[in-house]
Amino acid sequence: MLILARRIGESIMVGDQVEISVVDIKGDQVKLGIKAPSQVKVYRREVYAAIQQENLAAAAAAPETLPKLEELMGGEGRRPPAPPAPPAAAPPSPEASGSPPPAPKKP
Repeated sequence: MLILARRIGESIMVGDQVEISVVDIKGDQVKLGIKAPSQVKVYRREVYAAIQQENLAAAAAAPETLPKLEELMGGEGRRPPAPPAPPAAAPPSPEASGSPPPAPKKP
């Protein structure tokens, strides 16, 4: 484990994109500021541990619980709507086919 001493207003960099700054120190508590890209998830350790436990519990769920889940979500066989059908193609125009246009009909 790397241990660094920092004062209020000082920072450390983790890689090229994560900056951790000491914002305040009161008694035995330190407030840290963390600048990181939105795709980098930052959690307190106890929250991270709880997320890991929930993920393990979800992965171990018995398959027979799925029908109950389906009932809770609004019934059996519920599927997202089908995508709309593509528009029907228009018949080719006479100009596009290379044929001369039809002669007008006489009354």
